Amino acid sequence: MTTQARKQKGQAQGEHRFHNPQGAEVKTRDEAFASTQEVSAEAVATTSKLELHNGAITFGIEVKFNPNTYPHVVVGGQITSGICGAPWDITGGFIGDTIRLDAKRTGQGSCANTITIVGEFQNPPAYRGTYGFNGATSSFKHTTLYKC
Repeated sequence: MTTQARKQKGQAQGEHRFHNPQGAEVKTRDEAFASTQEVSAEAVATTSKLELHNGAITFGIEVKFNPNTYPHVVVGGQITSGICGAPWDITGGFIGDTIRLDAKRTGQGSCANTITIVGEFQNPPAYRGTYGFNGATSSFKHTTLYKC
C-alpha cells in the first residue's frame, strides 16, 4: 500500500459520521445506539381507522396501537360512531393474525357497559368474526375493514 493510499484510508475513517434513531448527528457509535431516556408517546403508538360492519350497522373505530410489537398491542382509541352510547373508549386488545378490541361505554344512554370484538384476518385486509356486550364475544357477526 502506498503512502498516499494509507493517508486516504486514514482520512476516510476519521470522517465517519454517526446518527441516533432520531437522525441527529452524534460523536460516537455508542451514542448512536444508546437507549434514549426520553421516548415520546408518538414513538410507541400509531393510529389506524377501522369500520366494523354488521348488516346495516357500521361502527367507526379509531384504534391506537404499538407498531413495535406483534401482534400489535392496543394502547387506546375510541369507537366513535354507530354504537349505542358512543363514544366508547378502547381499553385494550391486540391486532395481528387475529384481532381483539375491548372497550367501555363513556357516552350516555341505557346501553351495555362493555363490548368485545374478536376476529380472524382475511384478504383483502379485514377481520371476520363476532362481537358481544358485557363479557360476551360471540353474539353478533361482523366484518371489520381497514379504512383508508
